[in-house]
Amino acid sequence: MALHPDFPESPYSILDPAIRWFPADEALRETSMEKLMPPLMPKLRKSVKEWRDSGYVGASDTSRSLLNWWFNTPHLSPKSGGATFEFQYYFAQQEALETIIYLYDVVGVFDQYDLMRFDSSGLVSSGMFDESWRRFVIKMATEL
Repeated sequence: MALHPDFPESPYSILDPAIRWFPADEALRETSMEKLMPPLMPKLRKSVKEWRDSGYVGASDTSRSLLNWWFNTPHLSPKSGGATFEFQYYFAQQEALETIIYLYDVVGVFDQYDLMRFDSSGLVSSGMFDESWRRFVIKMATEL
């Protein structure tokens, strides 16, 4: 599993879906990405990138304010000795929050059936959901 040649060194860099890590050799990216990733992941990453690039069009005012505060406002944190440093979210953390807001505010996913309607691959089915309540599973830690 190699990384795309343009994959950035910094975990804070905004990643384009076309250069994201995926579980195979780079030579298989074009033909196998959709088959090797969890259902919805490639489509969601592309959609969220377009939404981010649009300035979060369609998000509620509250969501847009939170996104701006989290990701566009400097957050100074104390260090020992009285100095400060600027806290930054890892891109994977940013994308996880953006994805939840995108699904809820923009796409209108309120239950598993809305999520299945969003899925054009046909890989998401009602049998994947054991419960009837809304659940979004995201990755908030670091990512390659």
